[in-house]
Amino acid sequence: MAKYIFVTGGVTSSLGKGIIAASLGKLLQARGLKVTIQKFDPYINVDPGTLNPYEHGECYVTEDGAETDLDLGHYERFLNIFTSQSNNVTTGRIYQTVINKEREGAYLGKTVQVVPHITDEIKRRMLLLGQNGYDIVITEIGGTVGDIESLPFIEAVRQLQWELPEEDCVVVHLTLIPYLKAAKELKTKPTQHSVRMLSQEGVHPDIIVCRTEEPLTPEIRKKIALFCNVKKEAVIEAADAPTIYEVPLAMMREKLDVICMKKLNITQYSEPELGKWKEFLDKLKYPKSKVTIGLIGKYIELQDAYKSILEAFVHAGAMNECKVNIINVHSEFITEENVAEKLGNLDGLLVAPGFGHRGIEGKIIAVKYARENKLPFFGICLGMQMSVIEYARNVLNLKDAHSTEMDPNTPHPVIDLMEEQKAVTAKGGTMRLGAYPCEIGEGTLAHRIYGSTKISERHRHRWEFNNRYLADFEKAGLLASGKNPESGLVEIVELPEHPFFIGVQYHPELKSTVENPQPIFVHFVKAAKEFAEKKDGVRNPLLQSEMI
Repeated sequence: MAKYIFVTGGVTSSLGKGIIAASLGKLLQARGLKVTIQKFDPYINVDPGTLNPYEHGECYVTEDGAETDLDLGHYERFLNIFTSQSNNVTTGRIYQTVINKEREGAYLGKTVQVVPHITDEIKRRMLLLGQNGYDIVITEIGGTVGDIESLPFIEAVRQLQWELPEEDCVVVHLTLIPYLKAAKELKTKPTQHSVRMLSQEGVHPDIIVCRTEEPLTPEIRKKIALFCNVKKEAVIEAADAPTIYEVPLAMMREKLDVICMKKLNITQYSEPELGKWKEFLDKLKYPKSKVTIGLIGKYIELQDAYKSILEAFVHAGAMNECKVNIINVHSEFITEENVAEKLGNLDGLLVAPGFGHRGIEGKIIAVKYARENKLPFFGICLGMQMSVIEYARNVLNLKDAHSTEMDPNTPHPVIDLMEEQKAVTAKGGTMRLGAYPCEIGEGTLAHRIYGSTKISERHRHRWEFNNRYLADFEKAGLLASGKNPESGLVEIVELPEHPFFIGVQYHPELKSTVENPQPIFVHFVKAAKEFAEKKDGVRNPLLQSEMI
């Protein structure tokens, strides 16, 4: 039988419940336990697929095509496992299920209420993953204790805490211990109030994890333990870390995993196997070189909008023993006149995914600069489509070439809607989503990167490369090196005469993990590194002779 750990949060949002949950999961997994993590979000959207990235950060897509919260990306990156639709549930999905059942007459004429019908559906979903052979299921409850939206989830946890055997359920509460500079001391009162609020809802935390900028003194720990009704050893310090990947080791030093196992009555476990993790951290902390890569997008004001891409660069940088410095470039402000000034100091250019027509022309100008100046280029989804449009306009001389997403009346729709998408009017969950196979041509850059002719990558898009123009592109030098074996849709384009120029229709960043960095990112960073060395060699002839 599976055991359950619930992670709640108090005082403020964005404390890092997802990172704490993923770190705890990593430690338990490293001790030989089979672990999975799920996220319950209190908003009424059925999934984050229709949310603006400014609202909620990036929308993460799982293998089975679920549009989910970005925390699932952390779970996959830390645990090196696939998550699914079952791992992310929203209030909207819960209510949709209950209302559909009510319409079918499943409740036999009963009055449908939050308790028991909504809470029963929440509990059913919370316990669902436990039937799949896991030793431990960690459930992160989104939002902050005290929010009206999260009340049904907290009530469901209360019921499970009462229904499950005592040794099968643990509640971890993440809270903030603010440091007041004027008083020069840490304050525990917000934590006390947060725990009291949780207790008023009937949920009693077993472990309190304290986010703090300053170390917790023994007196502070004792005070929190006394007023929050937990053992002193169950007060855990979660200090700010230079990188999220150091958090598992910090939690191991605090014995968070050991305390959880003790409370869950797990006595058979081995010492944590974290060799690969520590090796990755060493490379991350002590890089031997540095590259500057421009990320061109339209949501750059919010880092979470491109979370998976930024983390994939962390993994690829460590693999190359190279620090990747990301420069955000807003595509709306790129013009023919300033493109050289904005991109001239870069060692690589990534054009990010996105939707809509804002900033499109700036992206096309940036792609042209990278192509003509042999700057390593990597386009993801919309970024790949921009490279196709740029090539059509400036090499094939199809001056009005465009995507029908931005210009429905373009005479040269080199990027067009799939036939099955043309009749779709609903926005949520209707794109090409999840993992699809791709066949790669031998001897291509893509083949060298993956070392295989058959791959599978995750998608999230509606518009595709228009195969009516494929022969013209290939004749002019833009190669379609990867295609979907069933539909023939183009998945990868590349320029063979360019040092590194690749665009992919899928989202490779979604499968990058600490233990398995995504190959395109690894090779892109390597190409940027070589470009930087060559550039520095030209600037410094002495350095060039040393390199030779």
